[in-house]
Amino acid sequence: MTGVRVLVVDDQELVREGIASLLGIQAGITVVGTAADGGGAVEAVLTLNPDVVLMDVRMPGMDGVEAAAVLRRQAPGCRVIMLTTFDDEEYVVQALQAGACGYLLKDLPAARLAEAVRLAHAGVTQIDSSVADRLATTLRSPGSPAPAATLTPRETEVLRLIATGSTNREIASRLYLSEGTVKNHISRILTRLGLRDRTQAAVYARDQGLI
Repeated sequence: MTGVRVLVVDDQELVREGIASLLGIQAGITVVGTAADGGGAVEAVLTLNPDVVLMDVRMPGMDGVEAAAVLRRQAPGCRVIMLTTFDDEEYVVQALQAGACGYLLKDLPAARLAEAVRLAHAGVTQIDSSVADRLATTLRSPGSPAPAATLTPRETEVLRLIATGSTNREIASRLYLSEGTVKNHISRILTRLGLRDRTQAAVYARDQGLI
């Protein structure tokens, strides 16, 4: 195989296979595999050793932000680009903090996406222009709250379910996680927010309008 080795990660099979097919015919790019979630992405990276991972942000199980953080530790030479429909600046901040080198939207033409892959492989960080403009506006606005970098999207979902009174088992079932993973999420939530227990977490979630 020659060219930049790419792994495509998306929980929607049609989208995943479509991106892989489009990239597979671009010059200088070889699609080495696909995965349906963050956990599968980590396994595939360690097995297939791609140069670049194109990964959705929101997926069941381990999401893209969590997977990017794991890959930063376990495969630091692999470059991660978030490719998503979510143009929320909070996701951008979280993705970059997790180690992603790019944040692009799925409406890119195939040739532009291929170029983004080549640039990522060369070490260039890329953020979709519309998202970057809004992020810059948010950061420049006096009195605007800082981007919520304390919790990942997955941790926010766990916090929301805590506030509804869901047990660890119920949360695990709802989010397609193991109970051990849920416990780890809750521990990180309490630590990051400076809370003592689930009751304080539930109150915090209600105060923040999460339910």
